[in-house]
Amino acid sequence: MHIQFGSTLLFLILSLSSMAQTKFKPEDTEFYSPKPPVVTLKNQVPSDAIVLFDGTDLDQWVSRNNPEQAATWTVENNILTVKPKTGDIQTKQTFEDFQLHVEWKSPEIVKGEGQGRGNSGIFLQGRYEVQVLDNDDNPTYVNGQAGSIYKQRPPLVEVRATEDKWHRYDIIYKAPRFNKDGMLISKGSVTILHNGILIQNNTQIEGTTEYIGLPKMEAHGAGPIILQDHNNPVSFRNIWVRPL
Repeated sequence: MHIQFGSTLLFLILSLSSMAQTKFKPEDTEFYSPKPPVVTLKNQVPSDAIVLFDGTDLDQWVSRNNPEQAATWTVENNILTVKPKTGDIQTKQTFEDFQLHVEWKSPEIVKGEGQGRGNSGIFLQGRYEVQVLDNDDNPTYVNGQAGSIYKQRPPLVEVRATEDKWHRYDIIYKAPRFNKDGMLISKGSVTILHNGILIQNNTQIEGTTEYIGLPKMEAHGAGPIILQDHNNPVSFRNIWVRPL
């Protein structure tokens, strides 16, 4: 009796489900507005992107130490290169959620080892560092290698440079949210593709990426994108951002 009752109940459920579906027409579950905006590509840059560096100048950047001062890194042959000991540079504009594309290259002359070799960084909202480091046969702590959320999360895999020696980061970032009293509502998260390979998959950011000590979670709003001067002449090109 139990088996028969179960079979009968299943039949009734399937029948009711089928009857419910027959009440609908295809157009009942179709909608035509609002339409997504059209985005095209020109030279591999989305038409709705803000170009932060196209190889010509540093008009979109200022000194991190003195935002009233123009950025002084070297621009040559369509490439931006860290000018050691001049300090970090940051965008004039500030951002919250965004898609960021950055291409970077280790110095032509390899010097040092570990964290002293081809070291730079990309700071999201000026607080959360995605590590830039010469990865090739250069052992270091895994949460400090290229593609890591510095001192927090190592990359899922280690990606080496392409034949042209350039690395490409595509970063999709969701900023943390705070209420009007400064209390944390949700932590930030980041997804990163390194040369097209997924290395951070919706990774939660625990707070500031401290060199010493634990992450700090401080209430904040929109912030700049920062490129780090770590005394190594790391190069960058083709930098653009799409606010989301």
